[in-house]
Amino acid sequence: MTEPGFISVVPILVTLALALYSKHVVIGLFGGVVSAVVLLTGWQPLEVLGELVKTHLVGTLTDSYNAGVIVLMVFIGGFVALMEKSGGGPAFASKMIRLITSKAKAQVSAWLGGIFIFYSDLGTPLIIGPVFRPLFDRLKVSRQKLAFIIDSTASPVAILVPFIGWGIYIMGLMQKEFDRAGLALDSWQVFIEVVPFQFYALLAIAVIPAALLLKAEVGAMAKAEALAAKADLNAPETDSGLQPFTHQNARASFVFLPLLVMAGVLLMMLVPEGFPFASVPGSVFRAALASAYFLAACTLIGLMAWHKVRPAMEGISLYLQGMGGMMQVIIVLVLAWTLSSLGHELGTASYIAGLAEQGFPAPLLPLVAFLLSAVISFATGSSWGTFAIMLPLVIPTAFAIDAPLVVSIGAVLSGGLFGDHCSPISETTILSATGANCSQFEHFKTQLPYALMNGAIAGIAFLVAGWLASPVILFTALVCQLMLLWGIKQLHSGQAAQRDY
Repeated sequence: MTEPGFISVVPILVTLALALYSKHVVIGLFGGVVSAVVLLTGWQPLEVLGELVKTHLVGTLTDSYNAGVIVLMVFIGGFVALMEKSGGGPAFASKMIRLITSKAKAQVSAWLGGIFIFYSDLGTPLIIGPVFRPLFDRLKVSRQKLAFIIDSTASPVAILVPFIGWGIYIMGLMQKEFDRAGLALDSWQVFIEVVPFQFYALLAIAVIPAALLLKAEVGAMAKAEALAAKADLNAPETDSGLQPFTHQNARASFVFLPLLVMAGVLLMMLVPEGFPFASVPGSVFRAALASAYFLAACTLIGLMAWHKVRPAMEGISLYLQGMGGMMQVIIVLVLAWTLSSLGHELGTASYIAGLAEQGFPAPLLPLVAFLLSAVISFATGSSWGTFAIMLPLVIPTAFAIDAPLVVSIGAVLSGGLFGDHCSPISETTILSATGANCSQFEHFKTQLPYALMNGAIAGIAFLVAGWLASPVILFTALVCQLMLLWGIKQLHSGQAAQRDY
C-alpha cells in the first residue's frame, strides 16, 4: 500500500465528478477505478487496461464472498421478475379494494399494499399504481397522493429488509469494509442494528398514516387534493400505457405461498445452525437464502402452470430473463468493490480518517454523511450508487475516529434515500408518477415538501444521535413529525378562516 496522501483521494473525486456530470453512477465508478489503476501502475493505456482486467476486476469476481453475493443477487432477480409478471400482485391488491368505500380506507389500503409488496422497490409502482388508480379516481383522491404513497412505501420499505436485493447489496458493501479493517463484525447483525437509525426511511413510511390521521396536507398536495375533489367523474381517463400483468386465473396466493416457502426453507436450513439466537456464517446464510429464493421461484412457476396463467417453460424463460436483469446492479457492485480495494491500496480511507482524527468531531460524522449522501443521490438520482461511493469512506472513518458505526451507516442510507426522494430524475420518482398516471413534475412538486420536512427531522436526529446513539431518538423524531403536521394543519385552518372572513 502506498503512503496515504492527497493523491489517494483523486479516484473518489473523479468518481464524484463523473457521476454528477453524467448522472450515471456506473460511469463515475468506472472512471474512479481507471484513475486508481493509473495512479498505481503509471500512464501506459494498455498496461492500465490489462492490469485493471487481469488483477482487479477478475480478482474481485473470483473472491469467494463476492461470488456468493453475486450468485444470490441473480437468484433474487429471477424471483422478483416472476413475482412482477405472475399477476399475483394485482390479484392481491384487487382483494384489498373490494370493500373500500372511503378516501381514508383507499389511502391506507394502498399504503399497506406498498408495504406488503416489499420484494422490489421498482415492482411496487408497477403493481400498486395501476391497480389503485381507478379507485382513487372514483373516490376523488388525487393521483399525486397515490404517487406519493407509492414512493413512500417502495424504496423506504425495501431498504429496511435484509433478505431482498437492497439488503444483500448494502450488506455486501458493509462486509467488505469490516473484513478489510480486520474486525469480526457480521453484516447481517449490523444491518439489523442499523434499522432503528434509518430515520428517513421510517419517517417516509410513517408520514402517510400520520398525515391521514391528522388530516394534514402539506404545500402543493393540499391544492392537488382540492382539485381532485372537484374533478369530473365522467371525464375520460388518460392512459399512461403502464399496466401490470393481470390474468383471470391469477390468485393472491401467488404472493403468499412463495413467501411462505421461502420462510420455511430458511428456517429449515438456518435453525440447526443456531439462527436467530446465534451468529450464522455468511456463506451458510447466503446458501440458505439462495436456496429459499430458488425453491420459492419453483413454487411460483408451478402455481402459474397449475392455474393456467403461464406454461412452465414460459415461467422458466421469465425467470432467466429476471436473472439477466440484475446485470447493471452487479456491475455497480463489482465496480464499488474494486474501487474500495484500490482505495485500500492507495490509502484513501486511511488518509481521510487521518484528516478526521486531526480535529473532526466524531459525533458530527453521521450528520455530515447524511448531508453528503443526500447531495450525491439528488444529483445522480441513484441511492444505490450513493451507497457504493459513501459506505467505503464512512465506515473506515467511523472506525478511525470512534464515531458511532451503526448511526453513521444509517446516515448514509437515509441520506441516499432522502436525495433520491427529492430528485426529479430518480428512477423511483419517475416510476411512481407513471404508475399513478400523473405528471412527473406534479409528483415531484407535491412530494418535495414532505421529503424536505422528513429530511430536516432526520438531519437533526442524526446530529443528536452522533452524541447519543439511542433508538429512543427514532421515537422522538416520529413525535416531531406528528407535531409538525399538526402545526401545518393549524396554519392552513387559520388561513382558511381568514379567507372566509
